[in-house]
Amino acid sequence: MLSFAQLKDLILNRRFWDNFFPRPATSTLALGNTTPDFELEDITNNRTIKLSDYQNQRPVIVAFTRIFTEKVYCPLCLPHIKELNEKYENLTDRGIELLTIASIDPQQSQQVVSDLGLKIPLLSDSSCKVFQSYQVGQALGAPLPAQFVLDREGKLNYKHLFSFLSPNASVEKLLEQSNIS
Repeated sequence: MLSFAQLKDLILNRRFWDNFFPRPATSTLALGNTTPDFELEDITNNRTIKLSDYQNQRPVIVAFTRIFTEKVYCPLCLPHIKELNEKYENLTDRGIELLTIASIDPQQSQQVVSDLGLKIPLLSDSSCKVFQSYQVGQALGAPLPAQFVLDREGKLNYKHLFSFLSPNASVEKLLEQSNIS
């Protein structure tokens, strides 16, 4: 168990202060349009992923998740991360790629991959630039969760933005919106 001082040092970092003030999820990305491209490090598979590499290949689910540090998970996101991980092979067997993005740094991300036994690609966006380009919002030190489903051509087919009533889209909903349910 972490002491209060250890917990404070883990959470109260630069990223925390940059994302402290609430900003609602206001993504203006329109259905049918392409979304911002990004290139991030996939910590799970030790490679670099570029979103546009999947264009004309397969549908992609981009799942922004909220992890405060490698030891402090959002209580609304942790069950979602675990469900996505459990169903990852089901998604890939259906021809869908899943890219999970967290705002923690690569070292913290490696610990998360190890602790949770992740198979899903966990991409590190510690600068929060991709979170910001998708306008997912932020509160209390971290960007908010959101999910975006892109079709084979890379066009936005579905987006789910955080709300307290519905913090994350279910895996079933994401499959349905991938038009391969």
